[in-house]
Amino acid sequence: MNAMEISRTGLDVEWRRLEIIAQNIANVNSTVSASGESYRPLRLISGPAMSFSDVMANRGQASELHGVSVYSIEPQNLPPHRVYEPGHPQADAEGFVSYSGFDHAAEMALMIKTSRAYEANIVAMNAARQMYSNALQIGKRG
Repeated sequence: MNAMEISRTGLDVEWRRLEIIAQNIANVNSTVSASGESYRPLRLISGPAMSFSDVMANRGQASELHGVSVYSIEPQNLPPHRVYEPGHPQADAEGFVSYSGFDHAAEMALMIKTSRAYEANIVAMNAARQMYSNALQIGKRG
């Protein structure tokens, strides 16, 4: 797998992470999900596409790198945030509405971090493209 393909896998993972973050932010004020319980924010779990032990097992051979991949998307186990709103249709007997217990500031910080990782993969992809182009130019001269 060449450098551009590795960067592409990073782009794919970070784009999916941005989608999950956007979904979490869009549901910050949701009281219930389609299943009837309060919305649980999701978290994307990612990592190397090939395990370290597999890479080390192929150390003597020309092993290929495989970039990164999404392992899973898991709901976070956060306690709901209860707000006293007795006039709300979803209020319980005590007048409290349960919202997602998700930290909006932390999610925004994660979104910025993820967009920076996405940008870094674009820069790496452009650098690889430039190196391949320069190598072709050197080959034409020789």
